[in-house]
Amino acid sequence: MDNVTALGADVYEIDTRMAGYSGITAGYLILGDRPCLVETGTSTSAPIVRDALTSLGVGPDDLATVVVTHIHLDHAGGVGDIARFYPSAEIVVHEKGARHLADPSRLMASAKMVWGDKLDVLFGALAPTDAARIRALGDTGNIDLGNGRTLSSHYSPGHAKHHVGLLDSLSGDLYVGDAAGVYLPETGDLRPATPPPDFDLGVALDSIALFDALGPQRLLFSHYGPVTNVAETLERSAEELRIWVDLTRQARSEGLDLDHAVAMVRDRTRERYAALQGDETTAEQFELLSGAPSNVAGIMHWLDRTPG
Repeated sequence: MDNVTALGADVYEIDTRMAGYSGITAGYLILGDRPCLVETGTSTSAPIVRDALTSLGVGPDDLATVVVTHIHLDHAGGVGDIARFYPSAEIVVHEKGARHLADPSRLMASAKMVWGDKLDVLFGALAPTDAARIRALGDTGNIDLGNGRTLSSHYSPGHAKHHVGLLDSLSGDLYVGDAAGVYLPETGDLRPATPPPDFDLGVALDSIALFDALGPQRLLFSHYGPVTNVAETLERSAEELRIWVDLTRQARSEGLDLDHAVAMVRDRTRERYAALQGDETTAEQFELLSGAPSNVAGIMHWLDRTPG
């Protein structure tokens, strides 16, 4: 299939075609003895992901595990649907996200407040998953991929309090979710992802330092794709966070409201990203992935509750 890319070590990148776009959100299949899907994409992407798994020989009873880095709808919106398609699969998520997969009503209500009418088009609705099938992870945990291969989970809550990074013991791949930001392979751009309500600069930088300390061979971004230049990329992730926080802090100290702060930060950071210099489609894609309004709002929220 044209939305499946072999990455080596029995790992396959699946373009989930979020909202009909290519290159927005990736899921990954680790095709070992116990096949494991990392990230489901959105609810509306679930049939696309199922077709990709079918093309790789994974039938309804073959998928052992579904694990999500966190429960935001672009990563986990399809969990309920995928759980229904693969009745034998265990669903793995950090303990702070588990109850929202079992009962998505609060998560969907807050998403509706943020996205309004765009919610259905971008994400669809997260269907509930039987609580008995959900395994909640603590700060660390292991997922058995078969044949001695494991996926170890590492709590990394800078982006969201229910976020984990996942390290493959065989390939050295680290699934970074959104904790290292958003990467655009066409341009090599990297931009932070700092949405409300959980963003915390210190915690976010600690998460990046943890990822570095794990010594991964490759970073697999949910947005989007593999990066082998690990140390330099993580360094840039930290730098981007500091720049966005510094600019937002400056806007706040000047008394700018959110809209004007967004305009200022967007203007001051524009030259950092080739995607914003090129065609409109790439720029639109970049804004959808890591929108300046969401990023600045998340940083403002953190500044408002941080003394000094």
